[in-house]
Amino acid sequence: MEQRITLITLGVSDLSRAKRFYEALGWRGQEVEETVFFQAGGLGLVLWSRDKLARDCGLEPGPASGFGGIALAHNVRSEAEVDALLAAVERGGGTITKPAAVNAIGFYSSAFVDPDGHAWEVAYNPGFPLADDGSVTLPDFGV
Repeated sequence: MEQRITLITLGVSDLSRAKRFYEALGWRGQEVEETVFFQAGGLGLVLWSRDKLARDCGLEPGPASGFGGIALAHNVRSEAEVDALLAAVERGGGTITKPAAVNAIGFYSSAFVDPDGHAWEVAYNPGFPLADDGSVTLPDFGV
């Protein structure tokens, strides 16, 4: 299997609300057959009914409860961009779960959840520079 992620699908309880939230962050997507597709650099972020997604994965639908063991990350080019994104998160109906600060390993980061509880980190990390197209190449950690 090649190391690649092409789509990330978030199961949501209210598609319209979820779409409005991501649009409040500046994302622009297309809604097709009760599914919203956002181009996110070289991959797609998809919003789809939580119950339909569970069934599509061969799982029983159930209520969302607590941390699901995954966090998405959005790296930006400056500390000011972190702060601006957090303001948009709050205006859009998300919840800041960790205020922005320099973390234990020395870069500026924060965390929030969208209205469906999906966890996101937003960070300015000069050690993970972004290309002009927004892509990141992980550094050689010398391991």
